[in-house]
Amino acid sequence: MIVSIASGKGGTGKTSVAVNMALSVGNVQLLDCDVEEPNAYLLLHPEFKRKEIVYTSIPKVDRVLCSSCGECTKFCQFNAIFVASEKILVFPELCHSCGGCELVCPKKAITWEKYNIGTLSFGSTDGVDIVQGELEISKPLAVPVIKAVKKQIDRSRNVILDCPPGTSCSFVETVTGSDFCLLVTEPTPFGLHDLRIAVEVLRKVGVPLGVVINRAGIGDKKVYEYCTKEDLDILLEIPYERRIAELYSKGTPFSLEMTEWTERFQMLFSKIKELSAR
Repeated sequence: MIVSIASGKGGTGKTSVAVNMALSVGNVQLLDCDVEEPNAYLLLHPEFKRKEIVYTSIPKVDRVLCSSCGECTKFCQFNAIFVASEKILVFPELCHSCGGCELVCPKKAITWEKYNIGTLSFGSTDGVDIVQGELEISKPLAVPVIKAVKKQIDRSRNVILDCPPGTSCSFVETVTGSDFCLLVTEPTPFGLHDLRIAVEVLRKVGVPLGVVINRAGIGDKKVYEYCTKEDLDILLEIPYERRIAELYSKGTPFSLEMTEWTERFQMLFSKIKELSAR
């Protein structure tokens, strides 16, 4: 099973759900795809034993061959390359490595060079293997790093993907190919607003989904009404409880101390298997 844990908005508790599920289910590989701010390690405290650099490719222009015709500049929709009469500028932060500039260059003056955009860290703890992606500071392209993280998926194991918040390209890249997506929300107007957007995106992508309501007991019932209306399964409710918040503030997954939750997360994973098999 490949299960994505996502949310329409930040701060709903998706990382807490992902970590507690990983610790409860067993034989799990946890991939932290929130590469702009990975934080599963704050709860798992793994020992990272290996790191890999993530590279993308950026154009390198041969000034001898280049005739300054500007065809590459005209083609690039991201303004990543600029040609003047005496100077050629490449802006790596804007380049999407599509290869179009090389194709349209009549002088074959463009080749490619590596450009560091992030790091993968590999570790383990309590029977959970973790792969963490981290985008380099000032580098805006998260998707290539997420792709590098997902290349590490071990299909012989249960795989949990901790998604980035929101519903942008990073979210879509992470959930694509998952057997199931678990949307973690909260019973507030903000939670409902962003849950609606996430549900719409997942339905277009074609990934089966279910809902976990965190901080149950606050807010109102509109999230429940929406789930009923849209025929969405509410698979688990986590109460707004002081003990859970205290453990979280200490960096301790609450299922380790409140052992009844281990069984509940195991039951949650069983429900996910049943729903994804429909």
